[in-house]
This record gives sequence, structure tokens and C-alpha cells, in this order.
Amino acid sequence: MEARAKFLGHPVHQMLVAFPLGLLGGAVAFDLLYWALDLPVMADVAYWTMAGGLLGGLVAAPFGFIDWLAIPKGSRARLVGRLHGLGNLVVMVLFAGSWWTRHQQADHVALTGTALSLAGVALALLTAWLGGELVSRLGIGVSDTAHIDARSSLDERA
Repeated sequence: MEARAKFLGHPVHQMLVAFPLGLLGGAVAFDLLYWALDLPVMADVAYWTMAGGLLGGLVAAPFGFIDWLAIPKGSRARLVGRLHGLGNLVVMVLFAGSWWTRHQQADHVALTGTALSLAGVALALLTAWLGGELVSRLGIGVSDTAHIDARSSLDERA
């Protein structure tokens, strides 16, 4: 089932999700480096990386919602998409909470902030798997003309 929100023939949501996933996961890595090495600069890097991930999630989410609206009601894909979207909403809330705990002092991470980030990244792994299930198993966002010798999406004859 083809995506509704496309750019140059490809689903926009699938293009954008790499940013929040990578940035939020990176923020957790910087948090852990902060704790392991006692380097305040790692907390500062985590703060700004997390801010970028949150912004990326806010940009990617509406495109996923647009695509979800096109999935037939009552289908397994619709349920998986709902779980994917709601799970990612919780991920965003967890990371926003983590970001909020440090917004007064970006070069320090409270244990609460790290705990929220760890919970967020754990849930993000599950929601990313659900996104993969939507695409790889259920065919959501896959071109109706997809096959191993398909023309480029930029080819006018495609």
C-alpha cells in the first residue's frame, strides 16, 4: 500500500524517522558517557542532541499520521500503526520529560533525566520494530509497482 505523503516518489515519514531515532539514541549515549566519564560537556551535548531529536519527531509524526489515515480500518496494519504511533507519542513525552529536567542547567544530568531517556530509547526500539513490521511485513508505504527491477521513482515512465 503506497504512502500518501511522498516526496520524489518515496514516503516522507520513512525518510524523516532516521533523525529522531538517531538523535534521541545518541542523546542517551551522551548521557551514559556523562555518567561514565564525569564530563559535563557530554551532558550539554546530550541536551542539544535531544532537542534536535524532539524537533525531528515533531516533524516526522504528522507524515506518519497522514499515512496511517489511509490504512484500511479493521486491518492488522491499522492496529500495528496505532500502536506504533501511540508508542512514539509516549517516547516523545519521555524524552521531553528528560529534556525538561535539564533545561535549567544543560551541563548536568539528573538521574531522573537519564532514567526517562533510557525508558524512552527502550520503547523507541519497540516502536521502530513496529514501524519495520508495517513496512516489511504488512507492505505499508511500499509502492504498488515495487519489484526488484522496478524503474526509478524519478523516471517519468515509472
